[in-house]
Amino acid sequence: MILSEIPEITEAKNQLQELIKPFQQEQNRRQRQSDFMKKCILCVEKNDFFQLDELLRSKLAEDILEDPNFQGCDSIFASLQAFADKQVANYRLEYKSGLLQMAEEMELPIKIDLPRFSVLKGIDGEIDFANRTTKINQTTIKSIDPRRVALTALHMKHKLYDSNFDPQKFIDTLLECYKEILKEAGEGSNEIVPIRQLYTAYVWSLQSKTFFQNMDKGKFKGYSIEQFAVDLWRFFESDVTATEGGYRIKLNSGRGKSLWLIDHDGEKRLITNASFIKMPSKEE
Repeated sequence: MILSEIPEITEAKNQLQELIKPFQQEQNRRQRQSDFMKKCILCVEKNDFFQLDELLRSKLAEDILEDPNFQGCDSIFASLQAFADKQVANYRLEYKSGLLQMAEEMELPIKIDLPRFSVLKGIDGEIDFANRTTKINQTTIKSIDPRRVALTALHMKHKLYDSNFDPQKFIDTLLECYKEILKEAGEGSNEIVPIRQLYTAYVWSLQSKTFFQNMDKGKFKGYSIEQFAVDLWRFFESDVTATEGGYRIKLNSGRGKSLWLIDHDGEKRLITNASFIKMPSKEE
């Protein structure tokens, strides 16, 4: 008979596993602490004060300071933090050139007016030197390291700009959504519609037939407001100016719920509603 098939043996094995578990957890915790210390040492050797600053501000650093086995680390960490603070403060004067260099290496078009910067239309960032964080659109990273900042911006550029985009299909679909909203509301063909409602209708238009047969969240195709704003700008920048039927979109500000979008001039502003205007043909 196989030992694992004997109930008493199986129970004994499970009990041993439970006995070992706290020791294994403690060993894993010690290993994480050891790795943390080694990373700090490496940062000092490489003068990587950005990474050192991130490590010292992490949750793991707090845990180590609360561990009685690491008495004396308070003064060591304080000394390292003071060093990192001084280096970051000094580097702030050179930060712009460092970020420009990283962006150039990644072929990332960037405009910098510290603490703010932008990459193409619709990608805006701000460096918070005091809190060592960077916000790019709705994403916040706990770092001001130029390489990490540039990499995050590059990832966002790939996400928002590198997808296939057909400006004619985009504007034609928006018109269909617009007309459907007016039809349901029973209004005239030149009436305005709330921009949030148009955005929602467009998102639904992107869903597959499979999704409507089984609305599982795994089948849902997400489409962020950021992407909507960039796609509008890509349409405005394209050679396409109107729908197949000769309708042009008009974005309007006003009272009510709005979305931050990019207008015809490439300016980011709050848009409340939209309408489509029939353009006269050359024969008229």
